[in-house]
Amino acid sequence: MRHIQTFQVFPNIPEKLAFLETLSRNLWWSWNGSALELYRRIDPKQWQKSGKNPIVFATLISQSRLERLAEDKSFLAHLEQVEQQYDERVLTKLDQPDNAFRKEGMVAYFSMEFGIHESLPLFAGGLGILAGDHLKASSGLDLPLIGVGLLYRGGYFRQYLNHDGWQQEDYPETDLYHLPVHRAKTEAGTDLTISISGPGGDIVAQVWRITIGRIPLILLDTDLPGNPAAMRDITARLYSGEHQIRLAQEALLGIGGLRALAALGIRPTICHLNEGHCSFVGVERLRQIMDEYDIDLAAAREIVPRSTVFTTHTPVAAGHDEFAPDLVKPYLKPFETRFNMNDGELVSWGQHAGTDKNAPFSMFVLGLRLAQFCNGVSALHGRVARHMWSDVWPNRTAEEVPITHITNGVHTASVLSPEIRLLFERYLGPQWYMGSTVDENIERIDDIFDEELWRAHEMSRSRLIRNARELLAKQYRRRNAPVDTMKALESVLDQDCLTIAFARRFATYKRANLLFKDPERLESIVNSKDRPVQFIFAGKAHPKDNEGKEIIKTLIHFARNPNLRDRLIFLEDYDLNTARHLVQGADVWLNTPRRPLEACGTSGMKAAANGVLNLSILDGWWVEGYTPERGWRIGNGEEYQDTAYQDSVESQALYNLIENNVAPLYYDRTGGGQPAAWIEKMKASMKMALRDYCSYRMVKEYEQKFYISAQHNFSTFTADGAARAKELSVQHRRLKQNWHQVSVEPPVRSDDGPFRVNQQFEISAVVHLGGLRPEEVTVELFYGQLRSLNAIRNGQTQTMIVKEDRSGGTYLYQCTFTCTDTGRYGFSVHVSPQADNWIKYQPGLLTWA
Repeated sequence: MRHIQTFQVFPNIPEKLAFLETLSRNLWWSWNGSALELYRRIDPKQWQKSGKNPIVFATLISQSRLERLAEDKSFLAHLEQVEQQYDERVLTKLDQPDNAFRKEGMVAYFSMEFGIHESLPLFAGGLGILAGDHLKASSGLDLPLIGVGLLYRGGYFRQYLNHDGWQQEDYPETDLYHLPVHRAKTEAGTDLTISISGPGGDIVAQVWRITIGRIPLILLDTDLPGNPAAMRDITARLYSGEHQIRLAQEALLGIGGLRALAALGIRPTICHLNEGHCSFVGVERLRQIMDEYDIDLAAAREIVPRSTVFTTHTPVAAGHDEFAPDLVKPYLKPFETRFNMNDGELVSWGQHAGTDKNAPFSMFVLGLRLAQFCNGVSALHGRVARHMWSDVWPNRTAEEVPITHITNGVHTASVLSPEIRLLFERYLGPQWYMGSTVDENIERIDDIFDEELWRAHEMSRSRLIRNARELLAKQYRRRNAPVDTMKALESVLDQDCLTIAFARRFATYKRANLLFKDPERLESIVNSKDRPVQFIFAGKAHPKDNEGKEIIKTLIHFARNPNLRDRLIFLEDYDLNTARHLVQGADVWLNTPRRPLEACGTSGMKAAANGVLNLSILDGWWVEGYTPERGWRIGNGEEYQDTAYQDSVESQALYNLIENNVAPLYYDRTGGGQPAAWIEKMKASMKMALRDYCSYRMVKEYEQKFYISAQHNFSTFTADGAARAKELSVQHRRLKQNWHQVSVEPPVRSDDGPFRVNQQFEISAVVHLGGLRPEEVTVELFYGQLRSLNAIRNGQTQTMIVKEDRSGGTYLYQCTFTCTDTGRYGFSVHVSPQADNWIKYQPGLLTWA
């Protein structure tokens, strides 16, 4: 049948229940325990069937049921309680700190994916969940922030396995009637659309809006009747494997996203780019700043980077998007005239220094060059990123590369089990959900009775096992499994057995197969008479990652061993719902990445918040989080060149830990029915997660380290017709024009040594500044202990002062050096601009002796 007209019928909500409609249109309900329980109370089976989606749920509830609830005093009291919390935590504005950012600022937070809840399928994994947690925490803190992303009609794929264990992908289309989104409107009341230029003409996108607590999220969608088929497909799927579509998505997100904000009358003072996918934001923002303040490109380039934050999550160079220059040029062509540049010059912004015009265009390099505030997502990842991208700042040591770190955090309220949530409400108080922002939250965890905590955890484990059996039954039913197989699934997993979970993306570096290096030893661990262990695996491989798919297939075949079948399982189609069951109900969270390739690993933080103990390689966040009181480390943080040898060593270390440390502690029930020493670790782990790894701490750290400074920069550099930006652009140009004249002769010390601790000596160097003046530069002694004859470890700097003007732009600089510790040292001297960090760290403005 052709030309079918569609419409949706929803129930007629009784007036007493009117708040249910308001609640369903704001995803705040997804992390509020009382709201979740309210929906479940209406009809538990239908709530589960709806995928915990209030809008779908409403279509499954009969009108008569709603009428009865409208007369149910107990339900109405529950509804009133949720409405009061909504008023307090969403509608009420919080008292703001006394800083310019909170009063005048607005952060636009760009991300390719946002993981808020499984009913909104706009995410693939950790990057999206982190972005969602950033919005949720910003809502709780009442931060001036707005999210910007894309609305994917197909979202990320659903996973299922064939009979041989090979991953298959399915892309069900999202029904927009089932999402709490609404179209943004123009002042005239028409649907708001924006457009960007592309290789096939203008790409038009519809603008949508969704609300996450106090935070609006703007989404763009190209599935419009006026767009050609190829353009409509741009937002069809998250992370398309086609390079052209992927580039179009990233151009739409960056250029189109900023244009959507402008069309809505929103002018962000700060832009936060969540990974390199968003880097076109900087290009469009330059244009907007030039137009708004009537300034040239040079002045705009003093404003935009100083008010841009760039967060990277990928410690592998191959994981960053690169495109052929000819693919990129059509998206940049409209900027040529406005910037007075040709397309080759624009493309060079995204190319590594020293490469030719045909070199790949790196979204990551573009992001770095248009952002002053750059960070990795753990301390180790920050170090890895500084080394990996040091070529963007030639002549600087890796330690000097201006990429810092802010360790990720998780939104605790979104992942806590109902039982732990109740304990927190009872012992920590009504503000428990604010995590690290309330000091007394942390120590009160020690007040929870061991028996109560263990009972809560056992209930979570029982729910996990029940959910796992249901998922397995669904998997086997789809494969038309025989009746006896279906019957056997009822006894899969043991309620009282030590349960270890491994759930994450099946990339090869995450080494899901490390556990299978010695099958016989694993089998003996699983079937131990006194201390049995069971394993639950879940996760997806990227559709084009055949190596990852092969690991899943190997795991499936291994699990078919009759001696393991009931105690080693794989759950298909890993999603947020399955993840919650796992981080709440497992006893141990296993993580085995190949160090240092794990940027952070936030799933371990979620597990820790629920009292699940981490057993992990020292990589990502666990480098900072690990202590013997909180869990176990595999190895001591070694990094290997021989990966086969590494796998052999670390697999044996893993077996040893499970057999000799983990299992004995879990099954030690002396003095009663609970494992007292295990529970002590659980409490230490929970305190760590709430204090150090909650998203409120993370977002507050972004505010203190980046947002406040970025807002100050924006206000300063745009004031008085952008006078400061114009002034600095002149200074910047002068430095670049004269820097080739700067040189430093080899430094000389007053004494050849050897030296004793606390002994001092003078170091001097002749510096040629050419046309520059001493007040325009900083001359520094760079020193530290030697790593090798040509490398200094953990270098430090000491400012040198002008001792003598030798005329003609030549000066003698000097400083007094104090020997503070023993060891073999080295030193040199370098010259950089006397300016803020943005100019100081510009490539080409650094000269060594």
